[in-house]
Amino acid sequence: MSDSPAADASPEKKDFIRQIVREDLASGKHRAIKTRFPPEPNGYLHIGHAKAICLDFGIAAEFGGLCNLRFDDTNPAREDPEFVQAIQDDVRWLGFEWNSLRHASDYFSVYYLAAEKLIRDGKAFVCDLSAEQVREYRGTLTEPGRDSPYRERGVEENLDLFRRMRAGEFADGTRTLRAKIDMASGNMNLRDPALYRIKHVEHQNTGNEWPIYPMYDFAHSIGDAIEGITHSLCTLEFEDHRPLYDWCVDNVDLAGHPQLLQPLLDKGLPLEAAKPRQIEFSRLNINYTVMSKRKLVALVQDGLVDGWDDPRMYTLQGLRRRGYTPAALRLLVDRVGISKQNSVIDFGVLEGCLRDDLDAHAPRRMAVVDPLKLVLTNLADDHEETLVFPNHPKDESQGSREVPFGRELWIEREDFAEVPPKGWKRLVPGGEVRLRGAGIIRVDEVIKDADGRVTELHGWLDPESRPGMEGANRKIKGTIHWVSAKHAIPAEIRLYDRLFSIEKPDDESDGKSYRDHLNPESRRVVHGYVEPAAAAAEPEQSFQFERTGYFVADRRDHRAGTPVFNRSVTLRDTWAAKA
Repeated sequence: MSDSPAADASPEKKDFIRQIVREDLASGKHRAIKTRFPPEPNGYLHIGHAKAICLDFGIAAEFGGLCNLRFDDTNPAREDPEFVQAIQDDVRWLGFEWNSLRHASDYFSVYYLAAEKLIRDGKAFVCDLSAEQVREYRGTLTEPGRDSPYRERGVEENLDLFRRMRAGEFADGTRTLRAKIDMASGNMNLRDPALYRIKHVEHQNTGNEWPIYPMYDFAHSIGDAIEGITHSLCTLEFEDHRPLYDWCVDNVDLAGHPQLLQPLLDKGLPLEAAKPRQIEFSRLNINYTVMSKRKLVALVQDGLVDGWDDPRMYTLQGLRRRGYTPAALRLLVDRVGISKQNSVIDFGVLEGCLRDDLDAHAPRRMAVVDPLKLVLTNLADDHEETLVFPNHPKDESQGSREVPFGRELWIEREDFAEVPPKGWKRLVPGGEVRLRGAGIIRVDEVIKDADGRVTELHGWLDPESRPGMEGANRKIKGTIHWVSAKHAIPAEIRLYDRLFSIEKPDDESDGKSYRDHLNPESRRVVHGYVEPAAAAAEPEQSFQFERTGYFVADRRDHRAGTPVFNRSVTLRDTWAAKA
């Protein structure tokens, strides 16, 4: 499987972000490019994050630069080391490696010194308003806000109060440190935003050292400046935050005040400070999905799915277990492109990327999902032979495999019809089809149970149609697949489909919730048979089950003796006609 980014042969990309990078390098503004991927470790990454990962790491690699992985761990009440590990696994699974692993908590001392600098410069103050009062004073989009009654506190009083906040003297929510910008600004983010809040919560990295934590906008911008990030790539919802981002970077001015970085030198971290540029791009939106972390959490906690890595989930862990490949997700990002315009991508585009990758790389195997026995009565009871099949019809380098063949076979129940519909090209009583790689067969007898259900077919294998025989090329309209009943391995086969049955499960204009649109057919478990070479698969190995779809050996439950396969995607788009 082409899981390395280097394997993704594609022409030079010319989106607007890469054009900015090229111009910055050509002008000499930057000698080297440095980006970062800054997730908050409060949940599992979803498919939307794949776009950001591919962009942050991809641009750095394309231009010979570096990309850091930085955990925005400034809200310890919502964060968990489990998520930290999962995020690292996801980034590596997508094919990327970070230059340096950082945490916002690495910089808590620098953030604190930067905040004191803003206080001394008269650009920040300690505010005693409650959260509700702050909202009242903030104004609206059409009305300016009002200055906090604490805005004009003196520098020494502010420093004293802020240091007492740091010492843990005050209760949660009683005070904040706010930037002093402009309460009449048309941009609500500039109306004296909070820079620090009091939170007596133990932190997974710093323990109880800090009873105050920086707000996201402050920590993110200064963190970028600390690391010498040249291009800070964000999704469009941060566009209105860019003026605050720039305000923080410019007014702290790390490059002009290197003494603020002394705590990093004491830790042995390098001095890399620079002025970053924030650039926004449209996020990845796909129909038939929900991306809200709150809703994903609810799906898991309410038992509507089988955990964060349920193959129906749009987390990277779930997609991986479903059989999506890193190459397919990178191909999706390339096809969607980078723009400033929000749009919704059809789920079929995602599935098409997976089909294209697996069609080119996945070995072929035979499996029967809904088995019906076929007995070839003109073969001896103990007839056994070995047929040789290519592993991939278009890739000789994948070699071949041996497939056992015998008198009794399993075929797909849907490949036989007593009363065939118009245009039917498969098995009927007295009719012929080609048995994949084995010859031409005819059904002579249909066996049924007491309820009239077909339980077994008896047929005849044309000896002149066997491989290498003169009649092997006799024209026959239909071809079906099979597995030898004697040699087949019983397998659990999980037939996954889209989790939601409508394009916009988030749309609640009709009074319904996304829960009302869960697809009842999103997961079906059947028990079929696979050829021995499929059962021997390693977990996470993908195949095309011929004529059925693309499947992957489940990374948790699959064993060679008790194989478990998940359907990754059907051979063709079965939803296009429904839309």
